[in-house]
Amino acid sequence: MNLILDTHAVVWWWIDDPRLPAVARAAIAEPTNLVHVSAVSPWEIATKNRLGKWPRVERIVDEFPSLLRKSRFVPLPITAEHARLAGTLDIPHRDPFDRMLIAQARLEKATLVSADAIFKTLGETPIWA
Repeated sequence: MNLILDTHAVVWWWIDDPRLPAVARAAIAEPTNLVHVSAVSPWEIATKNRLGKWPRVERIVDEFPSLLRKSRFVPLPITAEHARLAGTLDIPHRDPFDRMLIAQARLEKATLVSADAIFKTLGETPIWA
């Protein structure tokens, strides 16, 4: 299975947060699954940390590339096609990070791993929400 981790899912995986449920942990840990982390995630983590909205993630901001390698997660760059689709999605949701994750999931034919129920209302079928 092709997965894309929502930003909170990757952070919760790395800090072993109990809010990451067993179904998400199992999907991430499954060796046959390809686990992607979007380039939008370090941007979102760093932004929220800088604004004081996510103070527990400073280490993750600093160590993001090495954490990706250690976890064997596949970095997913933002392409022009991802950006075009994110900008043209005809959905009411305005969060640019979520819009990018939706575009990437659709174009990469991947399943989102997220607690965010907004994805269900926007036609996605995430693991766990």
